[in-house]
Amino acid sequence: MKIALAQLNYHIGNFESNTAKIIDAIKKARENGADLVVFAELCVGGYPARDFLEFKEFISLCNQEADAIAAVCQDIACIIGIPTVNNQPEGKDLNNSAYFINNGKVEAIVSKALLPNYDVFDEYRYFEPCTQFNCIDFKGHRIALTICEDLWNTIENPLYITRPMDELIKQQPDVMINIAASPFTYSHDEERIAILSDNAKRYNLPLFYVNQVGAQTELIFDGGSLVFDNNGAIIDEMPYFEESIGYYTLQNDAKIVPQHTPTLKTTRASDIEQIHNGLLLGIRDYFYKSGFKQATLGLSGGIDSAVVCALAAEALGAENVMAILLPSKFSSDHSLKDAMDLVQNLGCRHEVIAIKEVTDAFEQALSPQFKNLPFNIAEENIQARSRAVLLMAMCNKFGYILLNTSNKSEAAVGYGTLYGDMCGGISVIGDVYKTQVFELAKYINRDREIIPVNTIVKPPSAELRPGQKDTDSLPDYDILDKILKEYVENRCSSGEIIQMGYDETTVRKVIKLVNTAEHKRYQTPPILRVSPKAFGVGRRMPIVGKYLS
Repeated sequence: MKIALAQLNYHIGNFESNTAKIIDAIKKARENGADLVVFAELCVGGYPARDFLEFKEFISLCNQEADAIAAVCQDIACIIGIPTVNNQPEGKDLNNSAYFINNGKVEAIVSKALLPNYDVFDEYRYFEPCTQFNCIDFKGHRIALTICEDLWNTIENPLYITRPMDELIKQQPDVMINIAASPFTYSHDEERIAILSDNAKRYNLPLFYVNQVGAQTELIFDGGSLVFDNNGAIIDEMPYFEESIGYYTLQNDAKIVPQHTPTLKTTRASDIEQIHNGLLLGIRDYFYKSGFKQATLGLSGGIDSAVVCALAAEALGAENVMAILLPSKFSSDHSLKDAMDLVQNLGCRHEVIAIKEVTDAFEQALSPQFKNLPFNIAEENIQARSRAVLLMAMCNKFGYILLNTSNKSEAAVGYGTLYGDMCGGISVIGDVYKTQVFELAKYINRDREIIPVNTIVKPPSAELRPGQKDTDSLPDYDILDKILKEYVENRCSSGEIIQMGYDETTVRKVIKLVNTAEHKRYQTPPILRVSPKAFGVGRRMPIVGKYLS
């Protein structure tokens, strides 16, 4: 049996596009002699559809498109992911299902049993878990078909009380197929490989795993579909961050023969390389799927805006990026030069709009109320918010989308101005710690100097008052980021972090800053997710909570 794995980029609710891609892949697979072509979890309507699933019309359109897909599925079989109606009166109204279609007919329906309800996942909100398990017979092979999380209960601390494969193995299948929508993080590829390899070894069966690729707002899907032999060894690892179709022959002795030269990796891509590639895909798909082409951002001469500008130029084309330089009376000459050098290196468009007269006007208007009180954070924030007003005016006038340039370290401790530098349509590096931003800048410069060296080596500063440095308000980023990772990603308490050897005063200050900034993060743009625990839908904290404050 010849199997094709179709790793495609879907668009939530874009039925015309999704169906066209699926049908095109079916035709290509048939032309290449495939007996079966496999697509990703919930591919028909896109994943995660979230509350679209509560619309009866959305489910009806999914069924309509499935009929169109089945009509062209002649002389070949396919597996597609689709939400289906739960015909039992008890439980949720829907199942997360897979159709096995052969010669124009749905011959089998398999539904997901293990529904993730943690981090960015919320599947039990919509779906009822499956409790009946049956294999599928096709072309002399018996297929154990599962959906994503169904194979993820082999970890040391299992989240569920059952394993679907423990039931399916009783029916003596000779191959496993798993369709997935597995979001990207820079540490997830190794974990994914380990989990799937363990399944192949545990059940002594070859395994075909297909993942989707592409970004859906903050969630990035990296592809990387996999094929394992029955000993858990990788037969093939499909490309990351791009669409691809792979072809494989499953022999009667369960041996798998790829129909191309396998791309087996001897070393894994570094975290920074993965973050770089993931952010490019995230930017590109956010604009394409939202119907926008041009981006703008405030370019300060600092490392954060420089990295975002460079990523945007690579993702969208330099001609589609408008960098706005917004110098104040506190902006240094070297920052303006660094910003101009970056613009020249990238070849993107730029404008210079000085904000001194704008901020002076605000301060003059407020002078009766401020009554000659000393300069403080109020005047600093007026500068940041003046910039935001000008940037949004450019967006409204010319149809740009504003890229937010705040990093994860700043977002964590609230080192930013609400309705100022924290505004934007999408936060590009909001899940990238400051120390990682420096690494990312160096990676961007791996072949030539794009980001000026001075931007990378100079001390970070918001330049909202004379001689200001980030370290005036925050610990050194090398220390700050380590504490933040333990608290945000590893969910360690202040006491546990202090026991690791960190200074108690610093730890308690940082955690208090994180907690009191929750109201700021609640009002900021969606953040492209690249870490195991990003701010946004994956981290849900009460704004007024007292614990750990």
